[in-house]
Amino acid sequence: MLSVCGRSLFTSRIISACTRLQSTLVVAEQTDDVLTPITLNAVTAACKIGGDVSCLVPGTSCSKAVEQLKTIAGVSKIIVAEDAAFKGHMPETLTPLILQIQSQNNYSHIVAGASAFGKNLLPRVAAKLDVDPISDIIDVVAPDTFVRTIYAGNAIQTVKSSASVKVVTVRGTAFEAAAEGGNANVDDGPKVEQSSLSSWVSQELSKSDRPELTAARVVISGGRGMKNGENFQLLYTLADKMNAAVGASRAAVDAGYVPNDMQVGQTGKIVAPELYIAVGISGAIQHLAGMKDSKTIVAINKDPEAPIFQVSDFGLVADLFKAVPEMNSLLE
Repeated sequence: MLSVCGRSLFTSRIISACTRLQSTLVVAEQTDDVLTPITLNAVTAACKIGGDVSCLVPGTSCSKAVEQLKTIAGVSKIIVAEDAAFKGHMPETLTPLILQIQSQNNYSHIVAGASAFGKNLLPRVAAKLDVDPISDIIDVVAPDTFVRTIYAGNAIQTVKSSASVKVVTVRGTAFEAAAEGGNANVDDGPKVEQSSLSSWVSQELSKSDRPELTAARVVISGGRGMKNGENFQLLYTLADKMNAAVGASRAAVDAGYVPNDMQVGQTGKIVAPELYIAVGISGAIQHLAGMKDSKTIVAINKDPEAPIFQVSDFGLVADLFKAVPEMNSLLE
């Protein structure tokens, strides 16, 4: 019969062993069988949590995304769920799949990128698991402790979760993309009975030869100072010469100059390119929250007191309607 002391030692060893048993399921995001870059950032975060890392690849065509993930360092297993029911990646169809995989494997963490896909899916998963989701993390302190920003990025919050399953979305700009060097095993996912309450019909996406905004190395954004949508052609011309993506502030979007999928900021897209050029943007706190992690920030504004100059590495106090055409001429 164990003494109280012995029982305490035995229990502490069990707790210690259980604490070390971390395992993470990363829900991969893909479009047209092409892996979305933020998935690799999510894998890096999962590796920092520790333990085994598995990736779930759902969709109607998964072969190319699976082949890419197989070579990623840190990924030990890939679960492929290829079914017509997953067309459009609706949370109503993916949630039962994730719940069944979770019940079979007992993952300690479920992770996805903090994109529209992840923000749409993981809160639903968390609700079904009866746990609190932890959104938009920028660092991993421990398997149960995460760092995220609040108040439009003006404060840093450290969150410790006691949930049995940690459901986490990852800010892609805060983690490096996972490198190659792995050789993961591939398994088929379980068959799940799908609900008939909702179904995927179609989608219409804007098409552009320019890089995607959140993945571009160079981003040129325009604000209210552009005055109208036609003047954005100045930025489009400059972007084509620099192989850059074009973004906008919320003020420009709200004014109807450009569509809302171009918005950079707290309520838009979070970007961290190597070069960010802000043209005619005053630098409201909501916009800064979406781009202040850029490696180099250049601001062009005729107001020398504009807040954007407080975060920019290089500032040009000038009329954008003179400065941008000169830049285009110099790039000819």
